[in-house]
Amino acid sequence: MNDNAQQDASRRRFVLATAGAVALASTTGLAGCGGGSDEHQERFGYGVASGDPLADRVILWTRVNVADTAATSVQWEVASDAAFTTLVASGTAATSADQDFTVKADATGLQPGTQYWYRFRHGSETSRIGRTRTLPSGSVNQVRMAVFSCAAFPVGQFHVYADAANRGDIDVALHLGDYIYETGVSAAEQAVAGLLDRKMNPSYETVTLSDYRARYAHYHTDADLRNMHAAMPIIAVWDDHELVNGIWKDGAEGHDPASEGSFADRREAAARAWREWLPVRVPDPANPLRIYRSFNFGNLATLHMLDARAIGRAAPIGRDGYLASAASDPNRQILGQAQQDWLATGLQASQATWQVVGQQMPLGRMEVPLSVFDNFSQGTLDAYITALDVAPAARSPQQQALVDQPKIPMDLNHWGGYPAAREKLLAVAKSADRNLVVLGGDSHNAFACDLRDASGRAVGVEYDTPSVTSTGLELKYRDIGRQFLADALVKIMPDLKYAETSHRGYLLLTLTPQAARSDWIFVSSVLDNSFSSEVGRSLQTLPGAANRKIVPV
Repeated sequence: MNDNAQQDASRRRFVLATAGAVALASTTGLAGCGGGSDEHQERFGYGVASGDPLADRVILWTRVNVADTAATSVQWEVASDAAFTTLVASGTAATSADQDFTVKADATGLQPGTQYWYRFRHGSETSRIGRTRTLPSGSVNQVRMAVFSCAAFPVGQFHVYADAANRGDIDVALHLGDYIYETGVSAAEQAVAGLLDRKMNPSYETVTLSDYRARYAHYHTDADLRNMHAAMPIIAVWDDHELVNGIWKDGAEGHDPASEGSFADRREAAARAWREWLPVRVPDPANPLRIYRSFNFGNLATLHMLDARAIGRAAPIGRDGYLASAASDPNRQILGQAQQDWLATGLQASQATWQVVGQQMPLGRMEVPLSVFDNFSQGTLDAYITALDVAPAARSPQQQALVDQPKIPMDLNHWGGYPAAREKLLAVAKSADRNLVVLGGDSHNAFACDLRDASGRAVGVEYDTPSVTSTGLELKYRDIGRQFLADALVKIMPDLKYAETSHRGYLLLTLTPQAARSDWIFVSSVLDNSFSSEVGRSLQTLPGAANRKIVPV
């Protein structure tokens, strides 16, 4: 796309987004950046949300603000129209300080593939109206999902959420984690937050249950986040920052037992706040740390949501440890055996056209030569690419040495740092012989990969969503030209088919019987109050064993 075409597309998208916002506000009570009627509804000031939809039910959520700490009850209503002339479900939900006065109700008896409106009542006050949708059943022609990841509050506006909320054509949102960040605020982040009037509360790292609850409450002061929730149901899993930075099953990089107490207590507090503040079901009440679960979209797709962070993951390992043993260590798990067996059973059982796996991190093979890993610079990348471009017979000894050097995953905290675990997951998918689409986040960048096992056999494809606000590789490698970096990664990684490493946005996944299409949508800025958006790239994969690769649209 040339510059003029990009500008025209951006302007068109901005006009459409604005029109969509007006239309949405007129039917659901959603408003623009100012937050609309929420500010006049102090009882329900944190908004409303829906999530974990099934064909006949959906979780409804809100938080009620009360003057005292006594337990109370909230009424909820679901209607088939925005004017609430026809109620189809209603009930009462109790809440108290024990659940931070959050309210969750499972609205049942609904019809498949149907749009509904919902609201809450407490005394004489009524919440804003939310819009939700049940999952379809039977023969399904299309499903559209917005995929989000990594929303750091202090460093940018949540324009990504606003853009998705304004579209009006999304069936469900997927959040792959880092919905909140538990970390404290650095000096650089404080400077940005001050300019944007987005200071964090609490300003320090969250450790206790009250800390985590306060952080979720602060995130819900953002109008764009509230509008996104009110516009569509969400299916969410946690990554590490909802819990503790760099978490694994027995500890975390970001937790110091000497100064922060029991890791298990902190993990439970964080998980409890997550369950309270998001419209999620607990699939196994006896195991509240389990979040992996599946969703059926008729005969079109089954969505398998995983926990690749907290429940089964071995401790991460550094460069030297990886080179010494990690590549051959079969015990370095990510999912754990129980979750892996659950996924294998689900993939085998589903007869849907598409098997979509939603999880936290890049899965594809994204390796760099050791010289680049040790000194990630434009110079080392350029030297390696130059050597690759020379015909083997014409390479100098130095160039051949560059080509022959060991490869190492660009990020050892992702699946690449756990090669045995990745091979087990790919083997499960290969054995099921299904049309596999893996969704990933956490990297803050947009990626698209062909998925192949260690022997080179095609297994499926991967689409990774960029971040909502968190900075990408453009900051980590600020001395490397942005386009050069993205092009270089695609050049040196055979399975990587697309990289965009400097813009914030989200992934729009459209599933039909004919294709699984990804549109990467980027916003112009998260630092300005106004924004536009455009589709940066569109790619797809087709069904069938011979088509397990990424192709142009």
